[in-house]
Amino acid sequence: MPELHPKARELLESDALIHLVTLNRDGTPQVSCVWVGLDDDEIVSGHMLRNQKVRNIERDPRVVLSAEADSLNEVGLREYLVVHGTARIQEGGAAELLQRLAHVYLGPDVKFPPPGYSAPGYVLRIRPERVGGVGPWSAH
Repeated sequence: MPELHPKARELLESDALIHLVTLNRDGTPQVSCVWVGLDDDEIVSGHMLRNQKVRNIERDPRVVLSAEADSLNEVGLREYLVVHGTARIQEGGAAELLQRLAHVYLGPDVKFPPPGYSAPGYVLRIRPERVGGVGPWSAH
């Protein structure tokens, strides 16, 4: 497993929306925008419902994440991060993770998930296997 570059970690812990790509049963891609954080060397995201991305990962753990940075590289291109990895599903803990991430994405005083969501939910835990894109994290 590659160690994430400090600037990649910084982007993943920022309020940048992450595009999560999973594979549908027929092999077509399914894309969702998600909040993510880091838990040691794993990228984590919380999901209150067993939606399509969770069902896809139950069947096929291969995922790709992408994020656009605010920075430009030396030739003026917008930097972006792409992470190929393998995901696993942890049942429970979604509400706690989403509350932690809501402080990053929505602000320090936000309560999330909103009232009425009491299911334990799911935490996706993604182990990076290949990192690319444009930025200090790429191997070019």
